[in-house]
Amino acid sequence: QVQLVESGGTLVQAGGSVRLSCVASGSIFRINVMGWYRQAPGKQRELVAQITRGGSTNYADSVKGRFTISRDNAKNTVYLQMNNLKPEDAGVYYCNAFPVPGVDSWGQGTQVTVSS
Repeated sequence: QVQLVESGGTLVQAGGSVRLSCVASGSIFRINVMGWYRQAPGKQRELVAQITRGGSTNYADSVKGRFTISRDNAKNTVYLQMNNLKPEDAGVYYCNAFPVPGVDSWGQGTQVTVSS
């Protein structure tokens, strides 16, 4: 099973930008859809962006136009560029395949805090 390590989370002011990275221990080329998920305090984890092996993307309405997901299959890395951040974007961000292969497939996530 591929291990995933997320990084790039930080404290940022509202309106700012952050780029998250997710490095896989193995090849992600065979994984058709990769996604970025967000878990805000007291809320369920939600899928905010996804990308297919071929580069097609889809976004939750709440982040559309502000977030951009990309993947580099050669580097086994998935990115999430987040612009014009809002306080409601705060949470722990995880990457994973979509659909999620199992409860033990999650990495440690990376924390994004947005100050108003």
